[in-house]
Amino acid sequence: MHYDLKVWQLAMDLVTDVYAITKLFPDSEKFGLASQMQRAAVSVPSNIAEGAGRESDADFMRFLVIARGSLSELETQVLISQRLGYVDDVNEQLDRIREIFKLLKGLIRKVKSSD
Repeated sequence: MHYDLKVWQLAMDLVTDVYAITKLFPDSEKFGLASQMQRAAVSVPSNIAEGAGRESDADFMRFLVIARGSLSELETQVLISQRLGYVDDVNEQLDRIREIFKLLKGLIRKVKSSD
């Protein structure tokens, strides 16, 4: 079950982080970058969960790859938010993103090898 996957648990923590930092954004970004970051962050654990709930390894793999894409999107958006001066220090978020990337890579490799 997806609840037991460390990658899902960390992705859930990342969602909390992203919602906390986007609260600091100016009101003009409420429906812009903040909203995009929140959607990308939510997409990561959501796709892991959806893939885990599917019937086949191929489906699981497809959703893990989608989660990885959303994570790449979020990484870029976090860096943009720093460049725009909305957040001073994003090292914690970037460290968590890198850890999730590593775990996704390992899980993808594991699912591939079980074919």
